[in-house]
Amino acid sequence: MEEQAEPAAGWRAKVVTLFPEAFPGVLGLSLTGKAMTERLWSLETIDLRPFGIGKHRNVDDTPAGGGAGMVLRADVVAAALDIAAAGTPADREKWPVIFMSPRGKPFTQADARRFAAAEGMTILCGRFEGVDERVLEHYAIEEVSIGDFVLTGGELAAQVILDAIVRLRPGVLGNAESAVEESHSNGLLEHPQYTRPAEWEGRAIPEVLTSGNHKKIAEWRRAQSEALTRARRPDLWEKFGK
Repeated sequence: MEEQAEPAAGWRAKVVTLFPEAFPGVLGLSLTGKAMTERLWSLETIDLRPFGIGKHRNVDDTPAGGGAGMVLRADVVAAALDIAAAGTPADREKWPVIFMSPRGKPFTQADARRFAAAEGMTILCGRFEGVDERVLEHYAIEEVSIGDFVLTGGELAAQVILDAIVRLRPGVLGNAESAVEESHSNGLLEHPQYTRPAEWEGRAIPEVLTSGNHKKIAEWRRAQSEALTRARRPDLWEKFGK
């Protein structure tokens, strides 16, 4: 199915971070946690601190040209990335390397599918004012953002990205159809969902959903998805109509 990546043994994630203790976090719970236990995917953290410089293992320095904050050093980050690269393909299609950055390309469901189809990926989690631009250029690192806002670091964003990817791997979702019908799978937002009780607080489940007429149900869901997308995400609706 479109939302499912081609099978590959043990999809792997490597995360370069100053806070390895932040992982697996929510990724160790529910379906992603079960999938990890079943070896459908694995997670390795590479602690940035041991690659730091000097007695205090400094990983950052002041920005060239002045300014507030600190910047992760290219030599420190490079040393960690070299360790992360061990045993991985050099081809970025087979093994993407990304940096979580608010200036990056917005992460989409299409990106999740692309990353899920790879053998694995490396994620660099930033801190402070970011990372020296030279290391991003040297390693052909793709900058990715989860939204137009700024976090204190890339760890939470990395977990968001990994959750979106891992759930697309074969065997992770209990029902593969779930990935086909949900929001963004076909360019539209998902239709409203209902379940028991049949009536709650004076509100009944739409009659068409209990009619047993699968053609009418499909038509209703499609119409609802289109209406929601038009109202809430005109940017998506414009792309969908092209």
